[in-house]
Amino acid sequence: MTESGTPTLDQLRTLMAVADTGSFSAAARRLNRAQSVVSYSIANLETQLGLDLFERDRRRPRLTEAGRAVLSDARRIRRMVDELRTRAHGLTAGLEAEVGLVVDVMFSTDCLVAALEAFAGEFPTVTLRLRIEGMGAVLQLVLDRSCGLGICGPHAAQIRDIERRLLGSTTLVPVAAPGHKLAKMPPPLPTSAFHDHTQLVLTDRSPLTEGQDFGVVSPRTWRLGDLSAKHALLRAGLGWGSMPEQMVNEDLRTGRLVRLERADQPSVEFPLWLIHRSDTPPGPAASWLAERLLEVAKAAA
Repeated sequence: MTESGTPTLDQLRTLMAVADTGSFSAAARRLNRAQSVVSYSIANLETQLGLDLFERDRRRPRLTEAGRAVLSDARRIRRMVDELRTRAHGLTAGLEAEVGLVVDVMFSTDCLVAALEAFAGEFPTVTLRLRIEGMGAVLQLVLDRSCGLGICGPHAAQIRDIERRLLGSTTLVPVAAPGHKLAKMPPPLPTSAFHDHTQLVLTDRSPLTEGQDFGVVSPRTWRLGDLSAKHALLRAGLGWGSMPEQMVNEDLRTGRLVRLERADQPSVEFPLWLIHRSDTPPGPAASWLAERLLEVAKAAA
């Protein structure tokens, strides 16, 4: 078997024109070429590939099964070339090739989705790398330049090399399953009531704030690296803990979880900051995303 030749972009463009218009003459008019040039281009393409792309025993050219497969590949290649040209134009204009964003698990998923959908529509050629982390891990990824933008909790206020803008806050509420002993006690609950019950605590996997406890009041703790796992264990009645209010609203409404009224601290406002390194200002796409995040957070407040 002889080796197939390499089709040119022009040949693939001609193939698509014939398939779309339904005839060689109509394709010639679309491409502003002589019909003989179109026919010659298709014949050369068939020779290079060793395939018959059209059935020629009909009045109008009709794609063969092989022709339909090649046409599908041709359209895919055209899309890739178009994306390449758009990306190259963006890079020439100073647009980033990619944007790295790390988001604290406490940030509203609805707000994040709204911002990312808008970003994808506005910058289809910019690759977005997204990471969801907890506590100090967000700050660490921005500091070591793994991500250019971050949505970080209160730890951002402790670092000098970070520029930050207040994005809003998430209300953290203490909750437990309805069968938990704390849920059956009359409110408000004194701090001492929590000491004898296992507290589910989100673990900080970052060395930046390793060993620091945030909101821990019980000496009996389970350390979890995933907020969804914490949520599941709370609903199973295996402990008590604080959760973002928007994440447990449905559980509170249906009675799967009960809000615990702490006498000393009914709820906690967890501030969220939009951050980047002071010496690495965001480019055009990242700046646009930052403004969009601020807008959706403000609208949801």
